[in-house]
Amino acid sequence: MTSQLARDELGRAAAGRPSAVTVGKFDGVHRGHQHLVGQLTQHASENDLASIVVTLHPHPVSVLRPGTAISYLCSLEERVALLRSLGVDQVAVLTFTSELAQLSYRDFVALLIDQLELKLLLIGPDLALGRDREGDAEALRTLGEERGFRVEVAPLLSEDSAKVGSGSVRDALAAGEMETVNNLLGRPFALRGPVVRGEERGRAIGFPTANIAVGHDLALPKFGVYVTRAHLGEMSYRSVTNVGERPTFGQSRPTIETHLLDFDGDCYERELRIELLHRVRDERRFDGAEALAAQIGRDVQAARDRFAAEEASR
Repeated sequence: MTSQLARDELGRAAAGRPSAVTVGKFDGVHRGHQHLVGQLTQHASENDLASIVVTLHPHPVSVLRPGTAISYLCSLEERVALLRSLGVDQVAVLTFTSELAQLSYRDFVALLIDQLELKLLLIGPDLALGRDREGDAEALRTLGEERGFRVEVAPLLSEDSAKVGSGSVRDALAAGEMETVNNLLGRPFALRGPVVRGEERGRAIGFPTANIAVGHDLALPKFGVYVTRAHLGEMSYRSVTNVGERPTFGQSRPTIETHLLDFDGDCYERELRIELLHRVRDERRFDGAEALAAQIGRDVQAARDRFAAEEASR
């Protein structure tokens, strides 16, 4: 059994010469992923091979268990850009379909050999390829001896005796522990999207906000108020962001509202990127707009104080 879609997608990423390949979801491209890709580029350089990352999308669980809610730590576009920034020669986005899920590990690896001229396969210690996860390291090494490629197992990156993985990032994000999230990612966690018109309640109480629209399948931090840095075009601004349901106004759909400090302008329909740096407080309901405005004023001051402390410590 073969998948023509998979052949086409891998073929478009072919480097035109023998390659070193690694395969995975790579959601978030956290420091564990960065470590693995660093190993890949090193092996590729030492063996005069092209380095190719094959990233699976959508998440296999969404195909194997339809109806399961999946949220991603970054968009597919951002994932590909982050992987490319690590210096690999090619990134192949491989659509995970029910047909692909039924491929044996032998057939899956045959695709890598045929389309990418696979000569070295780099895997993590917990990776298994193919139907029923039969393609573990031992099976892949045996197949490699048959088909003429080498298998290398990259060591896990761990911190405080714990694996640096997507699960750890998700747990910290759900708790609003942004310092931990950003350490595991090796960069600030960010939300990005176009600025859309809201109900302009923030402007009415003296704190205009930019509401950004993000994909419904993106992971959000624990609802609350955060110290953030906003990037608009080539400029960046200190900011305060509320992620949540605005209980004071009876909102039920999560929104992302950012107040840019020392900014006076129109950013509607422009793309805004928000880096979440520090959690200020939980989201809560206030008795009215006046009480909410007073609290936002305190949140803004807390953000100013934090930025000032960081600048003073440099």
